[in-house]
Amino acid sequence: MAIQQKGMHGAWASRWTFIMAATGSAVGLGNMWKFPYVAGSNGGGAFVLVYLGCILLIGVPVMMAEVLIGRQGRQSPVNSMRDVVNESGADSRWRHVGWVGVAAGMLILSFYAVIAGWALAYIFEAASGDLVGINGDTAGAIFGNLLADPGRLIFWQSVFMLLCIGVVVGGVKKGLGVAVEILMPLLFIMLLLLLGFSFFKGDFAAAWNFLFNFNVELLTWRGVLEAMGQAFFTLSIGMGAIMAYGAYMPQNANIGKTVLIVAFFDSLVAIVSGLIIFSIVFATPGIEPSAGPGLMFISLPIAFGGMPGGLLIGSAFFVLVSIAAWSSAISLLEPCVAWLIEAKNMGRVQANLLLAGFAWLLGLGSVLSFNVWSHIKLAGFTIFDFLDFLTANIMLPLSGLLIALFVGYAMKKELIDTQMVGTSARVMKLWQVTLRYIAPVAISAVFVMGIVDKFFS
Repeated sequence: MAIQQKGMHGAWASRWTFIMAATGSAVGLGNMWKFPYVAGSNGGGAFVLVYLGCILLIGVPVMMAEVLIGRQGRQSPVNSMRDVVNESGADSRWRHVGWVGVAAGMLILSFYAVIAGWALAYIFEAASGDLVGINGDTAGAIFGNLLADPGRLIFWQSVFMLLCIGVVVGGVKKGLGVAVEILMPLLFIMLLLLLGFSFFKGDFAAAWNFLFNFNVELLTWRGVLEAMGQAFFTLSIGMGAIMAYGAYMPQNANIGKTVLIVAFFDSLVAIVSGLIIFSIVFATPGIEPSAGPGLMFISLPIAFGGMPGGLLIGSAFFVLVSIAAWSSAISLLEPCVAWLIEAKNMGRVQANLLLAGFAWLLGLGSVLSFNVWSHIKLAGFTIFDFLDFLTANIMLPLSGLLIALFVGYAMKKELIDTQMVGTSARVMKLWQVTLRYIAPVAISAVFVMGIVDKFFS
């Protein structure tokens, strides 16, 4: 078939390689420091139930649409959108959707590498013994000293970016495919080991209650919107990564079933991470659960420094975090690399160095926003916060919304049917209804909530 002949980047060795790659793209820092706290603070089990429902009604349908476009186009997101739009006879303006996702992915990579660098640095902080017996003030000072030192931040940002280049430069089979076949099993093995440690050495019962007590009274409408947003963002939708990975997906793989497996693994990692983190936090007197960097780089180091074997476990935990960040970051670099190879006939090495270098240079703005440029504001934000807001609150929801609307209303039915062979009529109908009516409304609500939160609350 012509569709099989379009691809110039190769294909995943198997359906399971795609599943591991897509799971690696989806599993990231947000699974580990945002989801557990947001769940526990919004009714525990009630929030988790709503979140899983949103995964099925928002995340999975839009992810299926993104994979479908990628596999139909068999190219970078930019060129896949262009060709699918032309094949569908749709308005040419739909082609820009590919650019929105790829641009968002590159902007995210620029500051994501900085945060991932923190995790790399903390592997050695834990292993060195500096965390033994620390209190809140000391933990805060250690993290503050890291943020205040541009040289250290740039060093670890550079190490992380080199790790990403080392994978993506190898291409689909020898680079990305081999990496995810090693990294994802390693991630799950480490998750299980840390889960065992937290069960026997941490306060597992308190963590379980925090995450799963069914407190409906704590679940507000705002919590429901949080669940929608988490369901949308956790699957890496709208940033070009899933569309690029879909372009390398075997033609005989069922898109719906495959995406459901990815969503299951992604949710599993988020829940297990929460049990690990809060078992350790609640086992340490005087530490309160918090969200964001405060949990990961202040609360947890105090806990690791005060428990038997904590330094080894702490090092292992930050290795786990670094693997999760690494598997996500390579998926952000690949879409733009693929486009440069197609559009400019560049070699993969040259394209990687150029784009990673651009992301690294842009990331220096984020590095310096924590110290010497902290006074520089863009629309009231530091450079780091501005890039985070622009991508998470505007570009990703916009990209996801447009993907849902395009496949739901503008993509040619025959092209959809070609990619969805083997899907029952009932599942197809349910998918189309959610893609046309439910997902757009939910994503729009997340979009509006993000704007209101930043400027009107």
